[in-house]
Parts: sequence; structure tokens; C-alpha cells
Amino acid sequence: MMERMDSEAFEQGAAFVPRARESWRSPWEMYARLRDHDPAHHVEAGDYWVLSRFDDVFAAARDHETFSSAEGLTFEYDERRKAGLTEAAPIVMMDPPEHTAFRRLVGKGFTPRHVQEIEPAVRAFVVDRIERLRERGSGDIVAELLKPMPSFVVAFYLGVPERDWARFDGWTEGIVAANSEGDALRAGDAVAELLTYFSELIEEKRRNPGDDTISALVATGEADVPLMQVLGFAFTMVAGGNDTTTGLLSTGCELLTRFPEQRAHLFADPGLLPTAVEEMLRLSSPVQGLARTTTRSVELHGREIPEGRKVLLLYASANRDPRKFGETAEEFEVDRDVTPIMTFSYGAHFCLGASAARLQARVVLEELLERCPRFAVDHEAGTFAPGHYVRRYESLPFVADGGV
Repeated sequence: MMERMDSEAFEQGAAFVPRARESWRSPWEMYARLRDHDPAHHVEAGDYWVLSRFDDVFAAARDHETFSSAEGLTFEYDERRKAGLTEAAPIVMMDPPEHTAFRRLVGKGFTPRHVQEIEPAVRAFVVDRIERLRERGSGDIVAELLKPMPSFVVAFYLGVPERDWARFDGWTEGIVAANSEGDALRAGDAVAELLTYFSELIEEKRRNPGDDTISALVATGEADVPLMQVLGFAFTMVAGGNDTTTGLLSTGCELLTRFPEQRAHLFADPGLLPTAVEEMLRLSSPVQGLARTTTRSVELHGREIPEGRKVLLLYASANRDPRKFGETAEEFEVDRDVTPIMTFSYGAHFCLGASAARLQARVVLEELLERCPRFAVDHEAGTFAPGHYVRRYESLPFVADGGV
């Protein structure tokens, strides 16, 4: 069976090749070939596996006992040591029950109700940035709005002073670029700078607590929440909370430009906006995939994945699987019912920041459609960021009145 699968996959060109920068422009055909011809695909260079169908990815994401996060989320082995995270385990690299206990502590600040409390500040930030673009008539919407806004939100949660917001971007870029280029030293340097900064911030929060998540964690007592766990949480927020929202909204702007009839449908019925955001989440899948490590051998589609192997859960491919979403799975439909989707993963590791991401998307789209109803972006002239896991525009030309 395995030989037949390998032969068919080879003949159909089903192979997984990590993407970065320009090669992110269209990975969709590769995903489709994997789904159709080699849904449990082995990448010999690196010795890891790739799951691409919705049902397989969904099941693996929910089975943390078999598909563990504790060894890291990339397809590289010895990831935590290379990134300098042997002690400061981020929450995304914990498994239950450790993960459950820590998530309970930090999760209180990420309920939909708590997230709504920051909406006025987010809206004021978004309006200011959109008005700047509208007055000039054009600009780079990533640089002006879609990149700085998530940093603003992350800073709010962590209690970081405004003067330090720009440092988030440098750390994020360094970590993502290092993962892309396989330069563990560069990743270690960026992580070390980030952890040093937050070590100092945590001490400041002990002396002068504020209304933020870091203050709430350290206020519970150092014995209950070790310093390294707080640092790991800060790492997760900075590294994972910035570029993912940028990816969602930059692709969302592209979709609204490329599908004017869907934009018109949404404009005529603003009540569809929450549904449209879910559809954008499905099609954009900013985190295209993350890896787990098998704790036992797994048989899937006639193949055996050995114990201790990295398995990449290809969320973006799962979100476009016609077996789940029908023949129009690759198309943008603002009134599509897409529950469930894999954009925020599922199970124990469902994204803690999902409500915050949805809030940011809703506010940006509300204000864009209200203030620049004929806006357009030039996705062909846009450029993509480095990194093998997050697909996002690094730059995206914007016109306030594009005649769409």
C-alpha cells in the first residue's frame, strides 16, 4: 500500500515544499495535490510528516495525548533548545494538565466580554490610521495600519509602555526570519532580548501593578506562577499575536478587492460582517500550519507515522478541503457557514487570542467600508514576509478610492 501511495503521489507531483516570501503567493495547488494524492505525506528532507485533509488535521489537533506540543510547533527537531526556550516554555508548547492550569490563569483576560472592553481604544487607533491614509489617498496599508494595530493590542494586554511598542516588531521579525532561514542563533538572540526585556518589565509590575495580564499573573505570587512561565507567556503573545492578525486583515483586504460582488453583498447587508470575518479567517489561515510530535506510532491512510516524529498540521489546506466545505471551498462567500474551521486550531490549544483577532478584524472592516467604501489594494504588487508558518503581506499598496 505504501509503495502504491508513494508512486501515485510522485506521478501527481504531490510534495510539500516549505514556503516563504514570494512563494507564499499561491500555495493552494500544492495543498490540493497533497489532499488528493498523499494526505499523510512524508518529507524525507527533515524527516517529518504533513497532514492536509480537514478530518485528519481536526482529529490530530484535538488529540493532544498522541500529537504533543511539548517539543515545539515547527517541523525542526530540538526546537526549544535552539530557540532558547528550554526553561521558559510558552503556553503553546505545554500539554495538559500543565497547559490547562496555566491557561486557566491567563484566560480570564481573553474572554469575549473582556476583549470588548478594549474596543473603544482599538477603534480610535484604527480611525486615526485610516484617516491618515484617506487624506493622502494612498499608502501601504500594512505599514500604516495592519502591522502596528496588533502591536498596540498586544501591548495593551501585557502592560507595555507605548515607547516600547516598536520593539515588538523587531523581535517578531527576528524570530520569524530565523525560523525561515534555519538560523537558530538569530532566533536565540531575538528570544534572549525579548525575555530580558520582560524580566525587567515583570519586576516593574511587581512594584507598580497595572490593569494588564502580566500584572495579574505576578500578583498571584511568584510561587504559584514561576517567572519563567510568565516569560513564556509574554513570548507567546509577542511572537504569535502580531503577524497573525496582520495576515488575516491583509488577505481580507485582498479578498474584498478581488471579489467586488461579495463586497457589494456585505456593504448592502452589514449584518453579515461577523460571517464574512469567519470566511476571511478560513481563506486566509494566517498560521498556515503548526507541528506536533507523535507520542506513539500512528497509522493513517495506509502509512505508519513512527513515534517521536514531527507532524505538520496544515491548517490552511484543511480550511480549503472540498470534502468539508464543498466544491466552492476555494471561493470567497461572505454568507458561508464555515463552522468549524482550523484557523485557531482546536481542542486544548484553541487560540487564546481568537476573540481579540475577531474584534480587530471587525473594527477595521467596519471603519474601512464606512470611510473608504471604494478602497482597493494591489495584491500583485504586494510583498510577502519571511517565515514558513505565517502567511502575511509585508507590504500592500492601498488606494482609498480605487473605484471598486
